[in-house]
Amino acid sequence: MKHCILSIGSNFVYSLILILFVNCETQNSDLTLTSKDGLNKITLSLHESGELHYQVRRRGDVMIENSPLGLLSDDQDFTQGLELVETSPIEEQREKYQLKVGNSKQIDQVFTTKSATFKNASGALIIIDLIAGAEGVAFRYRFPENRDKLRVIKEEITGFKIENNAKGWLEPYNKAGKVTPGYEDFYFNVSPGDTISNPRNPSVGWCMPALFNVNNKANWILIAESGTDGSYSGCHLKPDSKDGIYTIAFAKKDELVTLPIDKNTNVEPTFSLPWTMPWRVIIMGDNAGDIMLSTLITDLAPESKIEDTSWIAAGKASWSWWSHPRDRTPEIYNEFTDLAASLNWDYTLFDAGWEQANLDGGTLDYALSKGIKPLVWGYSANYFDPIERKKKFKELADMGVSGVKLDFWCSDRQEVMANLHSLFEDAANEHLMVNLHGTTIPRGWHRTWPNFITSEAVVGTEHYFFEERYPALAAQQNTVLPFTRSVAGPTDYTPIALTIRKFPRLNSAAHELATAMMYTSGIIHFADSREMFDSFPIDVKNLLKEMPATWDNTECITCEPGKIIVLAREKDSLSYIVGINGTTQDIPVTLNLEKYRSIYSHFRVISEGDDPLMKFASNAYPLDSNWSTTLAPRGGFVIQFYTND
Repeated sequence: MKHCILSIGSNFVYSLILILFVNCETQNSDLTLTSKDGLNKITLSLHESGELHYQVRRRGDVMIENSPLGLLSDDQDFTQGLELVETSPIEEQREKYQLKVGNSKQIDQVFTTKSATFKNASGALIIIDLIAGAEGVAFRYRFPENRDKLRVIKEEITGFKIENNAKGWLEPYNKAGKVTPGYEDFYFNVSPGDTISNPRNPSVGWCMPALFNVNNKANWILIAESGTDGSYSGCHLKPDSKDGIYTIAFAKKDELVTLPIDKNTNVEPTFSLPWTMPWRVIIMGDNAGDIMLSTLITDLAPESKIEDTSWIAAGKASWSWWSHPRDRTPEIYNEFTDLAASLNWDYTLFDAGWEQANLDGGTLDYALSKGIKPLVWGYSANYFDPIERKKKFKELADMGVSGVKLDFWCSDRQEVMANLHSLFEDAANEHLMVNLHGTTIPRGWHRTWPNFITSEAVVGTEHYFFEERYPALAAQQNTVLPFTRSVAGPTDYTPIALTIRKFPRLNSAAHELATAMMYTSGIIHFADSREMFDSFPIDVKNLLKEMPATWDNTECITCEPGKIIVLAREKDSLSYIVGINGTTQDIPVTLNLEKYRSIYSHFRVISEGDDPLMKFASNAYPLDSNWSTTLAPRGGFVIQFYTND
């Protein structure tokens, strides 16, 4: 009898363990979402104390280790004491749209989605929305309840735990100043746990997007955000990444140097309920090219709010400031209008000081008479007040202006996020395109507002004037930025820039030419003088006339951040291959050109001339199956396919 009781007890214990195990597995299943192709998976887990965590896998391999989730507000604690209320069924979501500017024009992605609702110790609800696709996963917080009183987020404890032996490319987030934060620092090759060292300006954190090479270099991850609007501040990562955990940080209170913002206003994200917050995005790939070509950030952003986008046209622009920064006369602006006309470019940009030149010499009318669309510069603070902004935009549109370059934002505060969205809308109402400088990074906004055609937020060629380290680091940075900054959105890098400036250039002329086709920018603003462009050989001039400003398709042939990029680009009937070397060593390159043989008969290669710093070489070849070259140190090339008539 005793044995029987023990036997029953053992069976009971075994059954109880089995039941608990099954229940645990059921809960894990409820809190897991896998992409339709089975590649990418995100799993939520709830600790006994009610703390919420998540983990991300690709092909079963851990990409983001167990990391914290949660929000602490002025009236509720959503960081502990949480209890699962319900999970929604898994649904499919399709995002099919076109981009005015990007690596590809037609986007068509299918996602799986689900939501998990939790309540805290006082019964307040928080929802975690999950989404998974072929390019990665994302999550966001949502407060579903209705409430008149505003809620203030005191802290977001969202973290991203990266394995200790990973290597990353991260940019310091600069402390507030007259030109900071402007996302204009270098990307440094760091490991999790590394502190910020030798930034361009004093820094208080790390920028997003943040790039990591994980799993013994087998996979790549890009951490970013998408869909930030006026209900939240722009976010970066805290400087301390102890144990490999990078944690969300809000904009700082002092980020108001250049803008008419009351210094006594609250800087923490504040909004009414219900409240949907930005996506925390984790892009994943087997190689860096997967990261570069991802559209996950725009996939998650709201769809276009402009019904008729036919007036928004990508193109190329002349720009006088880089070669003549102190010359604001009508004569110099007119000279660059003539340059645009000579190269069949659509636009010319009149930078700071254009108003007086227009009064004195009618520069706008001169550009319009030549069939060139004028773009004009403005100071951000003068476009911050909505009433004044609408008035200014209407005046500019009535003058024939096609777009505005608005400079010196230097802030990620919530007020700025709200202002930018209102600005995009006001500009769209007057059929004005927008270029932001001295600014935060895009966050999928060029899908929502297609008239947002480009933005700076990059260490570009103007730093041949300003940064002593730039010439030595420029080539390397040019092979990192397409996998980081440019994934967030269009990048106004201002290519060419061959004239020697305060800090002499080390990149070859062919490298600088190739950057014009390496970055994506709805309007490419070319930097250099009329004399420099006139001195180019005919094949380079023809390339500058014909090359597009945006692309239908892009293929990453060789992509190693910090070392080399070789891309295949297509637009309508035009095909190119473009490559740059980010190192100080020769790099051999062999290309398979077989797929082009059925379309084209020849190809032309523009590369380094006898003086690599200033000259180009142009050589034409009949199209064969393969082509090999050696990429010069800090060098580059452009291949242009064509057919002899």
